[in-house]
Amino acid sequence: MNFSESWRSFRMATWLGWQIESNWTDPFLFAVYSIVKPLSGAAILVVMYAVISQGDFTSPMFPYIYLGNAFYIYVGAVMTGVSWAVVDDREHYKTLKYMYIAPIRIPLYLLGRGVARFITGSIAVIITITAGVLFLKVPLNFAEINWPLFFLTLILGVIMLAMLGLLLAGITLTVARHEGFIGEATAGALYIFSGAVFPLDVLPNGFRQVGFFMPTTYWLELLRRSLVGNIAEAFPTLSAFSNGQLLGILVALSIFFGVMGVFVFRRCDRIARERGLIDRTTNY
Repeated sequence: MNFSESWRSFRMATWLGWQIESNWTDPFLFAVYSIVKPLSGAAILVVMYAVISQGDFTSPMFPYIYLGNAFYIYVGAVMTGVSWAVVDDREHYKTLKYMYIAPIRIPLYLLGRGVARFITGSIAVIITITAGVLFLKVPLNFAEINWPLFFLTLILGVIMLAMLGLLLAGITLTVARHEGFIGEATAGALYIFSGAVFPLDVLPNGFRQVGFFMPTTYWLELLRRSLVGNIAEAFPTLSAFSNGQLLGILVALSIFFGVMGVFVFRRCDRIARERGLIDRTTNY
């Protein structure tokens, strides 16, 4: 399959994913939902922080956890978007078997399906950060943002999350429908081990080591540093590392998990074919 065919597979899968994500209601209600959902999640975090800190929103901890929570939206959106496509096509629409005999590459098709979740996730991230800056005084100075570091980190992270989603998609191929929530479960676990809303230093030592092995830990740290560097560097967990070192670790771990994702998907794909799981529905 040449590049043009691969690109067509990816592009059409992206279009299909967006249609599925956005056609369940009229555009106005979809827009309202896209705004209310991320704001509701942010509001829960803000209320919890206000209770614990007694309303001290001037502490560096607040922008640290607020930005971490905002960008963590991508983790659940991208990983789940890729892996859930298997359940969606196999169980809901019963079209996965037709995708397998079509002239497309299934991994690219699944990655394309995840792009729709990336788009809706981006909307949620932008809304959450904008609300934080306008109403909660999150100290985000656009003139001081390290834009090259921000966009480089964001792109690397999204690719890394997509490959983790491919790994989960492979596992989903071999298990029953109730494993359709594997993306959310994995995202929930990483929420604890990635320092999304608190530094890893507060975790017990064994759990802390798990966090240091997760690429999302370094991804979130670099995003914070690119936006509010003086605040993010005040936390001791990764203060000994420079931006270049963190970027190198992120790239290395992303390659590792990317290779693992491809290997696991190919292995699970072969098992699913051999066992006849491609067209088997499990909605019991």
